[in-house]
This record gives sequence, structure tokens and C-alpha cells, in this order.
Amino acid sequence: MTTSSVHSTGPRARWIDRLPLFVVTAWMGAALMLVPAVFAGVTGDDDTARPFLYGAILFSVLILFVGLSVVTMGRGNPARGMLLSLAATYLLLPAMLALPVHEAMPGLSFHNAYFEMVSSLTSTGATVFDLPRDVPPAIHLWRATVGWYGGFIIWVAAIAILAPLRLGGFEVVLVAIRSDKGRAPGIAAFTQHPMRRVLRFTRDLAPVYGGLTLAAWLSLLAVGETPFISACHAMSALSSSGITPLASLSDGEAGRWDEVVLFFFMIFALARITFARDIPVPLTRRWWQDPELRLAAVLLAVTPAVIFLHHWIAVIDVQVPMGSTDSAQGLWGAIFMAMSFLTTTGFISADWDLARTWSGMTTPGLILLGLAMIGGGVATTAGGVKLLRVYVLYKHGRFETARLLHPHLVASPGHRSRRFGSNSAYIAWLYFMIFALSLTAIMLALSLAGVDFETSMILAVAGLTTTGQLASVGGDQPIALGLLDPLAQMILCVSMVLGRLETLAFIALLNPAFWRG
Repeated sequence: MTTSSVHSTGPRARWIDRLPLFVVTAWMGAALMLVPAVFAGVTGDDDTARPFLYGAILFSVLILFVGLSVVTMGRGNPARGMLLSLAATYLLLPAMLALPVHEAMPGLSFHNAYFEMVSSLTSTGATVFDLPRDVPPAIHLWRATVGWYGGFIIWVAAIAILAPLRLGGFEVVLVAIRSDKGRAPGIAAFTQHPMRRVLRFTRDLAPVYGGLTLAAWLSLLAVGETPFISACHAMSALSSSGITPLASLSDGEAGRWDEVVLFFFMIFALARITFARDIPVPLTRRWWQDPELRLAAVLLAVTPAVIFLHHWIAVIDVQVPMGSTDSAQGLWGAIFMAMSFLTTTGFISADWDLARTWSGMTTPGLILLGLAMIGGGVATTAGGVKLLRVYVLYKHGRFETARLLHPHLVASPGHRSRRFGSNSAYIAWLYFMIFALSLTAIMLALSLAGVDFETSMILAVAGLTTTGQLASVGGDQPIALGLLDPLAQMILCVSMVLGRLETLAFIALLNPAFWRG
């Protein structure tokens, strides 16, 4: 690729360069309102269809006028503008997305509707609805659609915006990005103008994201699920939002086969290598050698084993009754929940209650809190600290332990470790400390808003890891999010956006050097 092609200065290029990302994401959000409008119209729910149809028309026209006005303005710092637009997308766009929901459900307050849309767009999946409740199916479809859209935004933004800024987990990856046999996009792709990078990766990733969603929908249909539930679950599995119209997965037509299909498609939140080749991978490494997948495999094996084997310890101590059917169902419930909360998706297995009873653990929710804090892969829809950072800290811990035994040890990173920079462990530990401080700040803010300590801890972890279903299974009793004080809900909204974009991105916006020039 030549320099002229990368830094094109034609009229079309200048028009694209000056178009803010927020205008594009807002216009797409307005266009997606047609999905629940058409669905509600087909199913005869005209009262729900009208707000979404009117909203799609009104907001599309308004955003078009705004876009025409801003493209004539001067161009500032492109990287700063992209990061600001990304933050505005998750903070301001939900206000627009919540208006049709507020109009379609007269009894729903606007702050509850806004909370619902922030939760959906950040793929957190926390809900103010007390399911099962008389909620129109089109509203559930809208929640799943917004979550699916938010997942695709982070798919594209991670590689097009956060990667060049060394954020979102890319700060522990080597700076040099090569292009070897099409396995990585190459340096030229990251020297393009940010908006053109966004358009390029949108074009490349949209068929993959849409194809996987279609495959999930067809798979759920094949196991006997209804088309509506299949669509909601397929979008929720790919976006790791865990949004479902059902009170429990056991209420579906497919039964446990629904969980089997969802388990398979949640794998794509463990590592970006499962669906894209746009991050650097050593040529000698195969997919099964990926550090994120290997660490995830260990966690997915150890966690269900701990839950399952705890039963046998309880048998010795307190003589808990056993049954072969219960053991199989309890083991599956533990395996599914480990995958669901490690990927921060949050689907709750129909066998989870049985798994908790079988294990005899008094606080099994703490295990789910820990898995959610670890999180999934870098540049995926998953939240949390991320597997890659945990792996880097593990490798560094092994090396430092070896140095304690052999003080004069000199070790080469080796070809499989050259994916990481020399200070990766320091940066990973720094992020972990920032995550802990953010967790403390959110807990303190919730406590000042009148939330008790245990509830504030669960909600803070749920928000920062984008795993909203922890509110249902993290403690002894489910937390009614719709009954929270509006101030507490707004604090949770901020925590969800922090968890989606990561605190480092907001720290970068506070850096004075980022605003110079």
C-alpha cells in the first residue's frame, strides 16, 4: 500500500475524515429502531410499533442534518475525537434509544428506560424488568438488538480505535504489528485516518458478526427453540449481553439443548483469534497455543471440578444425599455457568440451583464474581480484567519465583512470548490496580447513595465487568435493580461505561498531552 493511498486527500476522504463517529453510531441506532417497529407491526402490537417507527424517522432526519453541519467544521485531533465519540456513544446514545421504550411502556420511568439501554448497549444485560412481567415482545427484541449492536461497536472499536492508542488490552501486546500472509492488518492499516480505519474494519467484521449470529439463530431453531427466542438468544450470545425474554432458560422450548448451543457460541468471547486475524500472532503458534484459550480451558476445567468435588467433601462431613441424575445435571450447570460468567455473558443455567445444592457451598456466587472479574479475551465483547492480562501476570509470577530459587537466572522470552512487550507485566499490574481502585470508588459511591455493603460490592463488580446477571446470582437474594434509587442507577450506568471502555481510556482523556495540538 502506498503512502498516497493511505493518506488520501481527495474530497471523499476529507468528508469521511470530518464525520464524527458519534454521528454514525447514532444514525445506525436510529435505523435499528425499525427492527422492533416491524416486528411489533407484524405481531399486531401497534401501540409498541408506533413509538419505534416515529423514533426511527425523526432521529434519522435530525442526525442527518447534524451530520451535514459538522462535516463542514474544522478537523481537530482525530484520535481524541474518536475516543470522545466512543465515550459519547455509550453515555449519550442510550438517551435516544430509551425514548421509544419510555413511550411504549407508560408505567416505565425514563431513568429506568435509560438504565436499561445503557445496560444493553454496553452488553451488561442487567434489567429493571422483574421477569416474567407483561413486557411487550418487541421491547425484549429491542433490548437484544441494542446489545447486539453494542457488541459489534466494541468489536470494531477495539481494533480500529483502542489498538492504535495502546488501550483495551493492547497495551500488553508488542507495538510492532506485522502483516504475515494476511494474519495481521499491517502497519499501514493503523496509520490511516481513524474514521477510515473504522469503515475498513466495519466492512471486514460485519459479515463475520452477522454470519455467526445467523448460525446461532439457525442452530437454536434446529434444536426446537421458537424463532423469537432464538433471535434474542443468538444476538445475546454473540454480544455477551445475556439478554433473554425468559425468566429462566428452562422455560424455553429447547430445554438444555438451548444451553448447549449457547455454550458453543460463547467461545467467541474467549479470544479474538476465534473470529479474526487482525492482531499479531507468531507464525509458529496454532490456535490451541493461544494463551487466552489455554488459560480459559484451565479455568473452565478447574471451576466446575471445584464445585462438583465439593459435594463429595460435604458427603464425608454432613452426609449430603446423592443421585446420579442430580450429579450429571449439577455438573452441567457448573460447566455452563463457568463459561457464561467467564465470558461475562451472564446466561443462568436452568441447573444452577441444582448445582449449588449439589455442591453444598454456602457462597457459590463468589466464584461467579471471580470469573467475571477475570473476564474474556482482549478485543472481544467480554468485559473484566481480560484473560491476556491475567496470563501476563502469571508468566511474570513464574519468572520471579524462579529468580527467587536461582538469583542469577537469565532467561530469554522465547518465540512464544515475543507477543508481549518487556514491561507488559508492569502495565498489566497497573491496570489491575486501577480496576481495584475503580471498584472501590464505585462501591463507595453506591454506599453514599444508600446501598448496603454486600449489594454495592455485587453491583460494582457487575457494572465494571459488564455482567449484569450477577445482581441475580451473586448474592443470597436477587437484587431488584428497578427499585434502586435513581442516583444509584446513574452510578451503575457510569460503572458500566467504565467497564465497557475500561478506565484507562478515560484516564487517557484526562491526560493534558492528549489535548495539546
